[in-house]
Amino acid sequence: MKQRMLITGGSGLLALNWALALRDRYLVILGLHEREIVLAGVQAKGINLESVDSLVRVFETMQPQVVIHTAGLTSVEKCEAEPDLAKHINVELAVNVAKACAKLELPMVHISTDHLFTGVAPLVEETYLVQPINVYGQTKAEAEFRVLEAHPMAMAIRTNFYGWGTSYRSSFSDAVIEALRAGKELTLFQDVFYTPILVETAVQAVHELIDLKASGIFHVVGDERISKHEFGLKLAQEFKLDASLIKSGSITNQVSLVQRPHDMSLSNQKICKLLGRKLGGVDEHVARLHQQELNGLAQELLKL
Repeated sequence: MKQRMLITGGSGLLALNWALALRDRYLVILGLHEREIVLAGVQAKGINLESVDSLVRVFETMQPQVVIHTAGLTSVEKCEAEPDLAKHINVELAVNVAKACAKLELPMVHISTDHLFTGVAPLVEETYLVQPINVYGQTKAEAEFRVLEAHPMAMAIRTNFYGWGTSYRSSFSDAVIEALRAGKELTLFQDVFYTPILVETAVQAVHELIDLKASGIFHVVGDERISKHEFGLKLAQEFKLDASLIKSGSITNQVSLVQRPHDMSLSNQKICKLLGRKLGGVDEHVARLHQQELNGLAQELLKL
């Protein structure tokens, strides 16, 4: 008998890649808000995150063994423009899920972000003081605190992931590959650093933490700190595309953008120590991304 897993934000890129990575191992239920999703080997059901009582009833009916909370407002610009909406979606709904999970003693994984710091220090650890510099980061920081306050046995996962997107939502890697395949030039920042991880790899690591009954904050990111520009070049190399189309740019010249941390890199030493292994670098993950396309996973998602 497969264990049941409920993923909120079920139409999002993270949730869909999560479902595909584990549909053979789990009975996956995608919790949906508006969009309908049909994915082989996966269930999809409408779910209302607005009330703790309604969530408790849903969880009692669905009987998941674990809840993965991926729903959120991730657009930095939209969060800045609509801070009340950002707080409602990123904080209040997350707390509702945490309270419902706590009431039923369900393991919960809350997906956080790497946008929580000033962006001055590289490879930040979990113990560093959180100092977000935009509304998105502020809401995600508050959500972490309040989720763990409501449900101390939950996990907050800070990450920066990529994977294959859908017809309605592209990831950063999608945008780079699509542009290069179309022969279009694109400019990527050489002064923005992060520690990206392939969704599939992140999912495997998170479920190892679940199996260990871990709780608290974990940085689930790749082993390698890299600039957005360097990452684009790695994609071009793996997919045998024209790297000369990738131009080097600077975020300091983008005055219209909402302020962002220039260095979002996180240290994954805590999880690596706990799991007794590395999570892998960019070359390894990008090669796996390519293999996913060759295996038909990218095409399955693009139909959605």
